[in-house]
Amino acid sequence: MQKQEVLETLEALDKGQLRVAEQSSTGEWITNTHAKLAILEYFKIQNIFSIKAGDLEFQDKIPIKKITPEMGIRVVPPAIIRYGSFVSKGAILMPSFVNIGAFVGAGSMVDTWATVGSCAQVGKNVHLSGGVGLGGVLEPIQANPVIIEDNAFIGSRAILVEGVIVEQGAVIGAGVTITASTKIIDVTGSVSHTYQGRVPSYSVVIPGSYSKKFAAGEFGVNCALIIGKRKASTDLKTSLNEALRDYDVSV
Repeated sequence: MQKQEVLETLEALDKGQLRVAEQSSTGEWITNTHAKLAILEYFKIQNIFSIKAGDLEFQDKIPIKKITPEMGIRVVPPAIIRYGSFVSKGAILMPSFVNIGAFVGAGSMVDTWATVGSCAQVGKNVHLSGGVGLGGVLEPIQANPVIIEDNAFIGSRAILVEGVIVEQGAVIGAGVTITASTKIIDVTGSVSHTYQGRVPSYSVVIPGSYSKKFAAGEFGVNCALIIGKRKASTDLKTSLNEALRDYDVSV
């Protein structure tokens, strides 16, 4: 990839004209490998330089995103948004970190010490609670990023990595950890149903465990439990209150 093409691709990502992953008309998320490759090439062509903030000085290859009033976003010090990411109008960033290639949708809240990893995609009106970790992914270039669809709520200290998709309106309880291999078990019916890598729309999810036999004995293994459904007809606040009351979930 030529240098000019790399620079133009990064500028398009920074302006929100291009995204690392987008949803097709059928609802499938498609990863833009060209954009991911450009990010990797950008690291190669950039030299380390000083970034100063008062008495603080840093050494990095990636500039901090320039924030202007016209962007219509609220950025609370010391929130950091790296160049090559995009934050939509109406979003609020408490002291947090948004990495290169990431996208944050309109009206979303990135709460204190939350991390939006490289290339992670966050939809509209999403709430990332304090300390949430959305894993980043650059290599391999075909690997899918973490995706949080519109109107989802991610509870405090939840960790979502390895291309996990949280579908629209889902509520992830505090402390839930989901990787590509984590079992996501729907226990709402008489027979359980297991998902991996994807949390279905409007699911209410809490941390759980299941027993697994190893050579050394039987031990509890982390999983996530779907214990109910959020009502699509109600707003986020009402739905969360119902989740707390009906399912005794901490979010």
